[in-house]
Amino acid sequence: MEIVVSGIRPTGNLHIGNYFGALRNFIKMQNEHQCYFFIADYHSLTTHPTPHDLHGNVKQILAEYLAAGLDPEKSALYVQSDLPETIELYLFFNMNAYVGELERCTSFKEKIRKQPDNVNAGLLTYPTLMAADILIHRASKVPVGKDQEQHLEMTRTFGNRFNRMYQTDYFPEPQAFNFGEELIKIPGLNGSGKMGKSEGEGNAIFLADEPEVIRKKVMRAVTDAGPTEMNQAKPEVIENLFSLLKAVSDSSTISYFDEKYATCQIRYGDLKKQLAEDMIRFTTPLREKINEIKANDAYLHQVAEMGREKAHESAAKTIREVREIIGFKRF
Repeated sequence: MEIVVSGIRPTGNLHIGNYFGALRNFIKMQNEHQCYFFIADYHSLTTHPTPHDLHGNVKQILAEYLAAGLDPEKSALYVQSDLPETIELYLFFNMNAYVGELERCTSFKEKIRKQPDNVNAGLLTYPTLMAADILIHRASKVPVGKDQEQHLEMTRTFGNRFNRMYQTDYFPEPQAFNFGEELIKIPGLNGSGKMGKSEGEGNAIFLADEPEVIRKKVMRAVTDAGPTEMNQAKPEVIENLFSLLKAVSDSSTISYFDEKYATCQIRYGDLKKQLAEDMIRFTTPLREKINEIKANDAYLHQVAEMGREKAHESAAKTIREVREIIGFKRF
């Protein structure tokens, strides 16, 4: 059994792409490994330093992940700011991180282009905080996307540098958790790319979306003028719609619209109406469960406290041992 760590940003709701992508694998991992899943409220301040309702955002994300299948009994599901040991390890790593290597980080360069008026120290040291999040539990596996692979490499750099400086083999080298073919990519409604809030609110179907919102989003999905030849290959924008259909509809529905497309009889309006209703049918139980959990403050408190205790047990041991290695001693 390996130790797995993954962070969840509280800046956007869960959407269908998350559900069929990483989340489904999180649920599988919690049955097979020792998992620590945290809501990264500290990280969110690097790009949203004055959130309108940080606690509300955290509460929404916690409710959504619980409704979608994360089990607080099987894994540690906690809020990043509830674990002060992470910040202490972040401080230690910052002492041994060099400005040049942090400035060369691809994500830092991208962020300063996007937010030139908010180039803060937290943004620069994002990789050391991420390293602390992972190594506070001495994790061996981290599920990351392509955009985070450099940060994971930097985590290994900081851990190995600590080991060399203090002549120890304390920190492991965490590796990317490879989902292989199990990671399903759900396209967005804008005709290209993956589903995500970064492409605009209308590009994603969120698990908490009301039925009328889903209908409006799906009916605005990008299409083309339609096929002009029998058995014509589908262009990307249409293949994307069929991919969404395959995620939530039954096989007979998919076969019906495949046949209509192949014989040049497809009516995109009909396809979108069916897709919208199938999306609603799929998300309704999840939306209802999200709202039920979100309204139960006592349960959310219990889950957060349980996660904090599990994470604290692991983190306190790491900090105690790191302090001993560095040489901190009480008089």
